[in-house]
Amino acid sequence: MDTLDCIRTRPAVRGFLPDPIPHAVVRTILEAGRQAHSQRNRQPWRFIVIQDKQTLTQLGALASSGSFLAQAPLAIAVAVEGAKNPPVDGTRAVECLMLAAWSEGVGSCWVGGLNRPQAKALLGIPDAAELITVVPFGYPTAEEQAHKKVRKRLSRLVYGERYGQTYQG
Repeated sequence: MDTLDCIRTRPAVRGFLPDPIPHAVVRTILEAGRQAHSQRNRQPWRFIVIQDKQTLTQLGALASSGSFLAQAPLAIAVAVEGAKNPPVDGTRAVECLMLAAWSEGVGSCWVGGLNRPQAKALLGIPDAAELITVVPFGYPTAEEQAHKKVRKRLSRLVYGERYGQTYQG
């Protein structure tokens, strides 16, 4: 799958098959996260691979909109340490993880409303690191695959030279 197809077709998957993700695929996903850009090339992210069902269930309970985390065969917590702007560097890595996963047919979804202090404690993340999110990964159910991604027209989102001015490109 080429890059633009991957971006265009990647859904937010909240329903996962129980099938395990092969180690080689997990490694590909992690390698993509490692390749993300960071300010001053600090590479401040740390990835925690979570496969224990009890831990996944506990993490799902710590997210106001992430109970689906418990269904996933695997999740990756992304923490950032030693960055000037942790959310920016961390989010860069998360997007690389998610796109690489989708290129391998593995779905994912950003988990919102996560109780970060409790999740950090559960995962043993030190105070000096900021937990960005925990992303569940897995093969999507047939129902999830049927969802179609809807996007606004580009002309509604892009301006030329000044906010609100029509872009002529």
